[in-house]
Amino acid sequence: PGSIGTESGIGLLSPGRNDEENLRFLVFMANVLKAVYDNNALLKASVMTASNAHRLGANEAPPAIISCFLGTQVTSAFEELLQSKDMVKIEGKSKYSLGIPQVPELLIDNTDRNRTSPFAFTGNRFEFRAVGSSANCSSAVTVLNTIVAYQLERFKEAVDARIASGDSVTQALIEETKELYRSCRNICFDGNGYSDEWKEEAARRGLDCETSTPLCYDAYTSDRTVELYRDTGVMTDVELSARAEISWEIYSKKIEIEARVLADLTENHILPVATRYQSVLLDNVSKMKEIFPD
Repeated sequence: PGSIGTESGIGLLSPGRNDEENLRFLVFMANVLKAVYDNNALLKASVMTASNAHRLGANEAPPAIISCFLGTQVTSAFEELLQSKDMVKIEGKSKYSLGIPQVPELLIDNTDRNRTSPFAFTGNRFEFRAVGSSANCSSAVTVLNTIVAYQLERFKEAVDARIASGDSVTQALIEETKELYRSCRNICFDGNGYSDEWKEEAARRGLDCETSTPLCYDAYTSDRTVELYRDTGVMTDVELSARAEISWEIYSKKIEIEARVLADLTENHILPVATRYQSVLLDNVSKMKEIFPD
């Protein structure tokens, strides 16, 4: 599971009880969605291995197409946010409404219903379910932290620009959150990730649909990834190239081991048994012809 919180323990991916808390929730949700949308190929590369390539898309494992499951409540909140207006004074009260939708606090996890989603929101956090059971999760966590940090920096720059142009802080936050969600809605999918229809739809949405593990590793050295890591100071392009090379080497060695084991099983176990059975059949035919020549 992945979440974001302040040093005082406030969960930034937890729905709130008032307009301000809900705005904070939607702001950070939109930034995470945008980060995953812009870097879905890199996120997939962080979990792709020779063994995980067999697992993804089978049984309860999610497909090898990164998408985000939000659930009905959160999706409705974002769609309503797109229609929200400026702050309006509530009749008979002295306070103002931000004009954003109310998201009920999810005391009971009622969103965790889609096991075919690789990146699902489950109440107050996202679960990245594509990581292999034997994998060290540090690679995926590094990518997640980096892409979200990079996106939050871009978000602050955009909000500061709106404030500089005359918007209030609240209005700048609302408008930029709307723009973020509008630009990354294609990453949101609550349906059946196993279906062929989704594979076609994901391609139309511009998501990365590559399933070949070695080709997925190309995302480590793409121009976008290099800029992302250079900007955040997490890794240099040389370090990224080294990690891609190591990933290719590990993949090649694992496939080579599997191929040699398969060849050994075939040569020393399958063929001898098949030959013995063939001999039994031939011996039976020979004796039948001897007893019943006609």
